[in-house]
Amino acid sequence: MQIIIFAEKTTAMLKIERLIFNPFQENTYVVSDATGECVIIDAGNHTPHEDTLLADFLRNNGLKLVMALNTHGHVDHLLGVNFVKEQFGIPFALHGADRFLLDLSPQQASLYGFDLQKTPDVETDLATLSTVTFGETTLNVIHTPGHTPGHLCFYSETDRILFTGDTLFRESIGRTDLPGGDYGQIMRSILERIVPLGDDVTIYPGHGTSSTIGHEVKYNPFIAEVLRGEVNY
Repeated sequence: MQIIIFAEKTTAMLKIERLIFNPFQENTYVVSDATGECVIIDAGNHTPHEDTLLADFLRNNGLKLVMALNTHGHVDHLLGVNFVKEQFGIPFALHGADRFLLDLSPQQASLYGFDLQKTPDVETDLATLSTVTFGETTLNVIHTPGHTPGHLCFYSETDRILFTGDTLFRESIGRTDLPGGDYGQIMRSILERIVPLGDDVTIYPGHGTSSTIGHEVKYNPFIAEVLRGEVNY
């Protein structure tokens, strides 16, 4: 399978690249600024080909990877974490409430035919931080439980960019029927913590294409039915 790197957006501060990895077509984001420092959000690379593509991309663009951030602990979002930790000597950051998913990840991986030889160690508990920084960039850490108990979004207020993981997709939301999922929680997270950020904020989800909060308020059926009073959350 050919892997395509999408240059999602370049702003005055940030450059965002989206790499689609593994059979779940998971979005792995490389986010860098003018200093050349970068973070990787949800490293989902799985095969040797995907590992090489990611490493070559970072090196060929002169980027210094400083941290692996995860929006949550589902296996399709962390298949590449061990590789980037070992290859680049960086820490892994995850919300502590999702550590139980790391314990389940080898079994989940085997169910889907993946080979996850070991669970990545977590050096940074994002439950203890309100921001993460690299280069000249600050990302706000927003707790958005519902898809998982420790799910997070990463928000650049300066660039009006939000990495939503599997909480909010273009015209859909994350599933809530997996361990730790809760529909009421995910809707509260979306309506009380994401929507108030503003219509102009661009969202980058864990699967699928980008969108804006304004588009989702108008066209996302899960949000619309609540705003119309048809469903309570």
